[in-house]
Amino acid sequence: MHGVHMDKQVLLNDLDKLHTTEMGLERIRRNLALGDVDVVDWCRSRIMSEQAKIDCQGKNWYICVDGCIITVNIGSYTIITAHREKKEK
Repeated sequence: MHGVHMDKQVLLNDLDKLHTTEMGLERIRRNLALGDVDVVDWCRSRIMSEQAKIDCQGKNWYICVDGCIITVNIGSYTIITAHREKKEK
């Protein structure tokens, strides 16, 4: 899997495997001020969006959508983090 460019369709086909850890939930909620929503469902719906730009770098997917960057581990489908894109000054 190393050095192989993963097609984003691989991620889209396996979105049912998407999950995160307790720490991931708290980090994503805090970073995006999501409140009491299902973080995994929120991320999944963004990843499925037509506007999502999905990029594979190293062992992670990076999904840029709605001013956010969602980081997902390729092997485990764990949502590692999500945060607002930094605005260029």
